[in-house]
Amino acid sequence: MDFTFTEEQQAAVEAAKAVFTDVAPDSVPSPALTPGAVADDIDRPLWAKLAASDLLGLVLAEEHGGAGLDTIALCLVLREAAKVLARVPLLEHCATAMAVQAHGSPALAAALLPGAGRGSLVLTAAAHGRSGHDPAELAVTTRREGSSGWVLDGVQTAVPWAQSADWIAVPAHTGEGEAVLALVPRTAEGLTLADQFSTSGERLAELALDGVRVPGTHLIEAPEAWERLRRLLTTGTCALALGLGERVLAMTGEYTGKREQFGFPVATFQAVAVQAADRYIDLRAMEVTLWQAAWRLDAATGAAGGPLPSAGDVAVAKIWAAEGVRRVVQTAQHLHGGFGADTDYPLHRYHAWAKQLELQLGPAAAHEEALGDLLAAHPLA
Repeated sequence: MDFTFTEEQQAAVEAAKAVFTDVAPDSVPSPALTPGAVADDIDRPLWAKLAASDLLGLVLAEEHGGAGLDTIALCLVLREAAKVLARVPLLEHCATAMAVQAHGSPALAAALLPGAGRGSLVLTAAAHGRSGHDPAELAVTTRREGSSGWVLDGVQTAVPWAQSADWIAVPAHTGEGEAVLALVPRTAEGLTLADQFSTSGERLAELALDGVRVPGTHLIEAPEAWERLRRLLTTGTCALALGLGERVLAMTGEYTGKREQFGFPVATFQAVAVQAADRYIDLRAMEVTLWQAAWRLDAATGAAGGPLPSAGDVAVAKIWAAEGVRRVVQTAQHLHGGFGADTDYPLHRYHAWAKQLELQLGPAAAHEEALGDLLAAHPLA
């Protein structure tokens, strides 16, 4: 087996590192000192750089102006983005574009994907349902209106970057047990946004739809479209958690290597070294489960009655990401002492982002339950 990344994937990483090299994690006010959002908009200069480097079209086909790469390449770029706490909807934008490309109508793809690749259109997705705990597709109902239109009603909470997006992917159900995916412009009549704020201080939105009408070409009826988008978003969240955790552990190594106690760097103390080593093991487990999940999403292997479907790999990756990133930032805070809570030092920002990623799209317990259901439905023996 060859576990190395392709030349194209490695080139994407190098391009991402070049774009993110000058991004400062503390470029906005501290979430610990800000009662609302740390900023009203995404990092537009960074968004423009990502577009200029062709990273926004990374996963789009060449016919739409993209590079035609895969989920693994996207996760590699997301990993680098998290190391600097990049304030851009890179995950939601690219995952939504992938769903439109794979399952949307040619008219919808032509309307959205070229602009998405250039960065002139910003895409996001509503994936948390009404409360953040119930399935997102159950929070919105849709019904046919005439022969070519649909009407949406319902509420989605915690929609990331919605105020800055041009289009929002909204999962809904038809009342007949079918999940569909609607692409709705932010300015659609009947759609309203109410401000919410994430643990990391970023601006979210409660999205209310009251008789929002969308044409049939803007609604994806393929039953697997929403499920794949949800798995893409979850896997991408695991990539963000991995990148954040790696940067936090590196910060901890730098600090404990310089901080002296009793005339020696504290990194040389056995208790410190063992804790750091345990967190390194967490990161390697997060990494291997992430690449397994990303590979399975692209390979689309697994059938009923045989090995677990890709949803099982995604659940395992999110369990490790949620638990692992929490342990990494907690250990980092402990080994930094009071310095880790200093708002002039960026570690507390990483802690806030880590808590957001831990709970985003379900905590570990929710994915453990989902994995148990999959194991019951797909016996391995």
